[in-house]
Amino acid sequence: MKPVHILAASAAALLLVGCGSREPERIPANKKEIMDRFVAGTLPAGYAPAGFFCHFPSDCKEGEAAVQAHLYYFLQAGQDVLKVQFEQSVPRIPELSVREDWIPEDFYRPTLEVVTRLQQIAGADVYVIPTVYSAFQVAHQSLGEKRIIEAVKEQPEELKSLFRCYNRALVWLVKQCKAAGIQGFFTPTQGGEAKFADIPGFFEDFIRPFDLEVMGECNQGTKMNILHICDYEGPYDDLTRFKDYPGQIVNTPREVKGEPFTAQDAYALFGRPVLGGFDRKGDIHQVTPAQAAEMARQALQEGPAGHMMLGADCTVPYSLVPNIHAAVAAAHRHE
Repeated sequence: MKPVHILAASAAALLLVGCGSREPERIPANKKEIMDRFVAGTLPAGYAPAGFFCHFPSDCKEGEAAVQAHLYYFLQAGQDVLKVQFEQSVPRIPELSVREDWIPEDFYRPTLEVVTRLQQIAGADVYVIPTVYSAFQVAHQSLGEKRIIEAVKEQPEELKSLFRCYNRALVWLVKQCKAAGIQGFFTPTQGGEAKFADIPGFFEDFIRPFDLEVMGECNQGTKMNILHICDYEGPYDDLTRFKDYPGQIVNTPREVKGEPFTAQDAYALFGRPVLGGFDRKGDIHQVTPAQAAEMARQALQEGPAGHMMLGADCTVPYSLVPNIHAAVAAAHRHE
């Protein structure tokens, strides 16, 4: 497949006339420059970047099939970053007593191969942004939530040893991605949900330090990182504990403590550009593309002007590509 930069450039080369001015404002043809200017707050007001993300079918999670699925979705949606899903899972483990090398340091080599190939194809003009899970999210796959909570109470040091093992492999992946030219990551966090609030020291001892080790590596020497506070496993009562988590862009839940939490709220709390506007479970599933475009315009009007990247609060189904394309197109020409 040819490099994506030709199509990306043609999609992004727009002229916008600013309000009260006859001088046209040129949107950069290079999507990296679009995102750089968005983070810097210098992107012309008539263009908002956009990124909606999805998981892929089971036969498109590794190898060339994963590469082609990511490229096809990126081009069909027309968005401004190429986010790489974290599809490689760890096996279930029968017991918690494990060696530090239970998972090899290079365990995520298949993921690295997908990331490297996408960077080679599209990375000249587009930020290829790999997703990197937290140790807690990896443990969710290998242990399950019930066993994690039991281990916090009964085998805390063994659990921390397992988390260190996972972090070793995650940090290896991040370093190798950066060596391949990656300049930013999508870093989800879980474990701060309201349902864990009554477990003493859970967030402080088992979530935050392991999060920050991996996220610190992701953010060191890079410039386009998205912090994703994920509510897939449950709602939050408070997001202030994440205020000092790194990332140039923040993606938050749409509800906190049972109340709506808007893009304006997220910008006010974190003081950084935000990704959002759409509810992954909301009307985008039922509406027409034209209605999705109108929803995008409305979301951008209600969000922090010049500091909002259109997207959803978590992944959306791939089947929504027509609506996603319409929403992205509207963001690129909103008023």
